[in-house]
Amino acid sequence: MGDPALSRRGFLAASAAAGLGMTALSACGGDDSDGGSSGTTTIEWWNISTTQPTKDVWAALAKQFEAQNPKVKVKIVQLENDAYKSKMTALTASGKLPDIFHTWGGGVLRQQVDAGLVEDLTDRTKGWGDALLSVARQPYLIDDKAYGVPFDIGMIGFWYNKALFKQAGVAGPPTTWSGFLDAVRKLKAAGITPLALAGKEKWPGMYYWAYLAMRTAGVDALRKAGEDKDFTGDGFVQAGQHLQDLVDLQPFQKGYLGAAYSSPTGQAAAVGNGKAAMELMGQWAPVVEADAGKGLGANLGFFPFPAVDGGKGVITEVFGGGGGHALRKGAPQAAVDFLKFFASAATDTTLVKKTGTLPVVPAAESALTDPNIKAVQAQLKGATGFQLYLDQAYAPALGQEVNDSVAALISGSKSPQQVAQSITKVAKEEQ
Repeated sequence: MGDPALSRRGFLAASAAAGLGMTALSACGGDDSDGGSSGTTTIEWWNISTTQPTKDVWAALAKQFEAQNPKVKVKIVQLENDAYKSKMTALTASGKLPDIFHTWGGGVLRQQVDAGLVEDLTDRTKGWGDALLSVARQPYLIDDKAYGVPFDIGMIGFWYNKALFKQAGVAGPPTTWSGFLDAVRKLKAAGITPLALAGKEKWPGMYYWAYLAMRTAGVDALRKAGEDKDFTGDGFVQAGQHLQDLVDLQPFQKGYLGAAYSSPTGQAAAVGNGKAAMELMGQWAPVVEADAGKGLGANLGFFPFPAVDGGKGVITEVFGGGGGHALRKGAPQAAVDFLKFFASAATDTTLVKKTGTLPVVPAAESALTDPNIKAVQAQLKGATGFQLYLDQAYAPALGQEVNDSVAALISGSKSPQQVAQSITKVAKEEQ
């Protein structure tokens, strides 16, 4: 990835495949001034916080920053997850990113960095950026330099309806994959939809295969497969077979292949409205369930992804990531000031209290009150291994192939072996 021109061509090809013409691109990263005589600096902030209460909380924080910095205006652009990823791919191909933009770090951020489009924040965040939680900062460190600042950290796990578990006679959260499949069978026998899935968006299905790969092959095997560009090992095929065993039970809600994640008829709403017993999702799940649906209140519980009998991985190895912000190359100082404001103890405490995020500023940890969020934090603190989301850990084309191939397995058009072969083929083409 050392040639910026080659990186940009790769992004251009990806954007063309996504059907995004250059005429659809916004004018990002332009002049620092608003063009008036006031000398006001306008910074454009792109994020994916489209659900409540996060959307309004973030807007209020932007207003607070403006009040503290009268010569700065914050222009907010908010897009849903998939729309954001597609738009950012196209913007990266154009070579013009927003002043401040959401990032998950990993391979996607690296490709943007290799294309020369992202500001090196190592020196500009000294004294406050390096005081943030170490595990939260890791995805944004590239060649020991900081290219992003985290505002959240978390993991993927199962969110479940305690009342529906009780109704079906499921004693408690399963700790093994065989126990999990038994729980699915009991829920189905009781006339309850076991799982909700946003099949339309693909990335939620990827979580199952990724976790099963971690449990069968081990987290180190996933890292090595990325380096060796070979996902055909037995552990990865077995991961697909275990997922196939789940799919064969027909555990998902009716119409899941066309369901979105956060829409009123999507995955989060199905769980939030008590129409499905579980979803495999990140620490943000309770907020989205309550926004898209009614929310479960005290009936909502959390448990980590089960261990697989005979697998090399363990239940304390976690899969997830967090949210962070990066800056376009040459972004104004006001953008750095905004990141510092967003990473302050006061802002982080507000995010923890009002949006359920996990703190990245140690001083904000005392603001945690929700028992489920505390459970997630406890899992993270006790983690013996950590794997970033696969569609972010790897280069964009490879991450997309993981999503696409796993979606094909879930829909019945690819076998476990074909999934491993397809991912490997794209990995080798990325060389």
